[in-house]
Amino acid sequence: MNAKHYFRLAAGTLALTCASSVFAQADLPESIKVPAGHTISLETTGVGEITYECKAKADNPNELAWTFVGPKAVLNDRSGKQVGTYFGPPATWEAKDGSKITGTQLAIAPSGEGNLPYQLVKANPAEGKGAMHGVTYIQRVALKGGVAPSTTCSSTNKGAKELVKYQADYIFWASN
Repeated sequence: MNAKHYFRLAAGTLALTCASSVFAQADLPESIKVPAGHTISLETTGVGEITYECKAKADNPNELAWTFVGPKAVLNDRSGKQVGTYFGPPATWEAKDGSKITGTQLAIAPSGEGNLPYQLVKANPAEGKGAMHGVTYIQRVALKGGVAPSTTCSSTNKGAKELVKYQADYIFWASN
């Protein structure tokens, strides 16, 4: 392939990527859209599990429920290569280069029965230089699974932990 064809192919791929990202953003609930003035810096797919524990509800200590404990996932790029990890608490996205971010949840929106909700997170400044440096927002989209177990949470299994598999795309955004 000569340079002229390579650059034409690369430009076409970039245009398609940008167009699909804009289209994907348009299809999302308003509450989790990233504000104007930001572009995608990294697109990943998180594959892992969410830990839940059967324990008393924070707002009603007499009632037990499956309660979110934390995530543990591998972050892969679009080619399937591992580029980082996602874990918590606190929710932390760490790139293979050692840079990492935490953030504050701004919004969630339903994404379909049996799936975790869509999520928009405002990123804190990154620790370390690398892939996470400059990230301002993280979006969680394209969700599969991850909701609390459907098994009973009662006094007989209080303190029990369950791992629930899930998959989600984590889109990292930076200021223009």
